[in-house]
Amino acid sequence: MRETTDILISGGGVAGLTAAAAFGAAGFKVICADPTPPVTSAEAAGADLRTTAFLQPSIGVLQAAGLWARLEPYAAPLQIMRIIDAGGPIAEPRVVKDFDASEISDQPFGWNLPNWLLRREMLARLDELPNVSFLSGVATKSLLTRDAEALVTLSDGRKIAARLLIAADGRGSTMRDALGIGVKTMRYGQKAVVFAVTHPIPHANVSTEIHRSGGPFTLVPLPDRDGSPCSAVVWMETGPEAQRLAALVAADFEAEANLRSCHILGPLQLASPRSVWPIITQIADRMAGERTALLAEAAHVVPPIGAQGLNMSLADLACLLELAEADPARLGDAKMLDSYHRRRHLDVQARVSGIDALNRASMLEGQGLRDLRAGALNALYSLAPLRKTLMKAGLGLRGAEQKG
Repeated sequence: MRETTDILISGGGVAGLTAAAAFGAAGFKVICADPTPPVTSAEAAGADLRTTAFLQPSIGVLQAAGLWARLEPYAAPLQIMRIIDAGGPIAEPRVVKDFDASEISDQPFGWNLPNWLLRREMLARLDELPNVSFLSGVATKSLLTRDAEALVTLSDGRKIAARLLIAADGRGSTMRDALGIGVKTMRYGQKAVVFAVTHPIPHANVSTEIHRSGGPFTLVPLPDRDGSPCSAVVWMETGPEAQRLAALVAADFEAEANLRSCHILGPLQLASPRSVWPIITQIADRMAGERTALLAEAAHVVPPIGAQGLNMSLADLACLLELAEADPARLGDAKMLDSYHRRRHLDVQARVSGIDALNRASMLEGQGLRDLRAGALNALYSLAPLRKTLMKAGLGLRGAEQKG
């Protein structure tokens, strides 16, 4: 039996769920399928303990999707992005630079939320939309595209004919592979240890990246937990070192985390389990194929630096939604998808290249190279016009959204 829909979304991660809510709120009939039932509690097995920082331009997408009103009460604002170079002979801050959102905007840079909570609130929003169906535990298995439709076979045997297929099924996207779209992948030999901590010194809505070697140690504000200040941590290291750290008993791990954090927030105490994630850069050769748009990690993967990953994905979504609403009759046709590719791919390429360069700089081991990194940070920060330009570029602010 064959079902029809306007849009089929392959993948129910944060990007896929946001896309389902956004297109559903715009009046399109949407089916979203994901092979893994979503975990919506921090304590449950398989919970995604990472956090996502939504930068300013992404909030409009969330508002249009009817999501922001649900998410805002749980969000921690990010007012200052602090970069600390601790690359001297001993692990202590030697260069500290604050990038303050007030220099360019009357809003914070963004707002941070746990990924498991995002899934919980996004699924609740989808339940409010009668034109959206979420298929939990169902995978997209095969794809046949024609000029007028994408025909997808699901793991439960159903066939779905969609005017537009959105491939949001991750870095190993089966839908992208079915279209024959290639990818370029760069590996760093890095992994990230991800966890949450409480600490005695308030974070004051400051997101901090501490650079020494192996990759940044990043503390991102979260709402207080049981009366104590709380932060999410992404600790990037070489693969073997990350695995060693993740296997330590809690007390030993906390001791190493305190050393690596330079004690800037006082003693860190684990407030969640630890998880380990591989770090790669990947970009698809094209953002679209016949009747199909690539979204999020199916199109691009970047290291977790500067909160760019999901915000690039929501920029993809904003562009795709704008094109769909401008001419609904042409949903998923070649002209629409060619426009999507042209409008997004150059920006994606530029951001992927920039984040790749920043990550390689953060990994520097030799003392001389680390000294050069510290000098470059000093020079960039000292030039106010350049500092503001870099902050605006990181946010993607344009025109009336900018200040100063």
